[in-house]
Amino acid sequence: MTEIWKPTLDEISARWQTLADRLGRERFAPLAPELDRDQRYPWETIETLVEHKFVGLFLPRQWGGEGASLVSTVAAVETLGTHCASTAAIMCAYQLGAFPILLAGTDKQKDFYLREMTQGRATSFALSERIAGSDAAAIEATAVREGDGWRLKGEKYWIGNGGASRYYVVFAKTDPALAGRGISAFMVDKEQPGAVIDELSDKMGIRGTQTSNLKVDLVVPDSARIGEVNRALRLALQTLNVGRIMVSAQSMGLAIAAFKEAAKRAVQRKTFGQPIGDNQGIGFKLADMATEISAARMMLYEAARAYDNGEDVSNLGAMAKLFTSEVAHRAADNAVQIWGGLGYCKPTIAERLYRDQRILEIYEGSSEIQRLVLSRAVRKEAEEHPA
Repeated sequence: MTEIWKPTLDEISARWQTLADRLGRERFAPLAPELDRDQRYPWETIETLVEHKFVGLFLPRQWGGEGASLVSTVAAVETLGTHCASTAAIMCAYQLGAFPILLAGTDKQKDFYLREMTQGRATSFALSERIAGSDAAAIEATAVREGDGWRLKGEKYWIGNGGASRYYVVFAKTDPALAGRGISAFMVDKEQPGAVIDELSDKMGIRGTQTSNLKVDLVVPDSARIGEVNRALRLALQTLNVGRIMVSAQSMGLAIAAFKEAAKRAVQRKTFGQPIGDNQGIGFKLADMATEISAARMMLYEAARAYDNGEDVSNLGAMAKLFTSEVAHRAADNAVQIWGGLGYCKPTIAERLYRDQRILEIYEGSSEIQRLVLSRAVRKEAEEHPA
């Protein structure tokens, strides 16, 4: 849409964006209604993403990936999200599982797990538990030394791509007395004895994704440990810094899709002999949507560029995630309102987008957590640099 601000992309990023748009139109958008209706994980989508190198887009070439920048990855995920929110969410889950390995894995671990990912055998990020979502330091899963390895015991929950992924980065307490400073991370293969997935979440939206639990009571060798002992909470937070930017891209894709649906309906639907878009009550909604989406998109691409430039994005990523997810909320809400009664009913795209959007303000850190992160940053700066 020409009304929405467009980032200036380099040749490589533009090429990935164009490919994502073509595949989205030809393969992912036509499949989206069925996936939503049946809550089915789309293995055919994974085959397409593997065939066209998207699952390894952000992975270094030395580990079998495409070596793309975060800007390129964001452009691809955002574009996929305009066609199918579930496909964009699957891409985000791939990234989230890969980054602990990228940041702290050994060369041997990277060579194995990242190459597996490029073939569609993904790794999932397993941090949250039933009583420990926003407060990651409160996890109860434990890892205790047993011989030359570690006995992992506990249950993880809210795992993106859970059940569909082959491998899991499981975070567990190795020194409970240290609370959040006593957490370590370990690789677990779901095929090994003692790993059980026995619950799949019945979700409101992004129903073409799979979310599960993971129960573990097993021993892994010390070579399965990712990073240093008792240092994994920091690793998780570093991973989430990038994950928030990825969810921002997912949010933007959905917001743009909602805007297109709203604008289309505002032209097609007539009341009292004229298109409803001619009514200022509707026209002004569209103007506000275009403005907000443009501003949010600018923040998203600035956060991605900052990361590519090696800058600290802990605050900017939190801002981008907070703002883009809430802009997507308002865009989806307005799309339903402009569609009217039809927008409230299946199988309209507006109705599906409304449900798909809601998770964006919850996972990878809820809006409340983003505001907490940012308020602490504001306070710290004020204390360090008083007027």
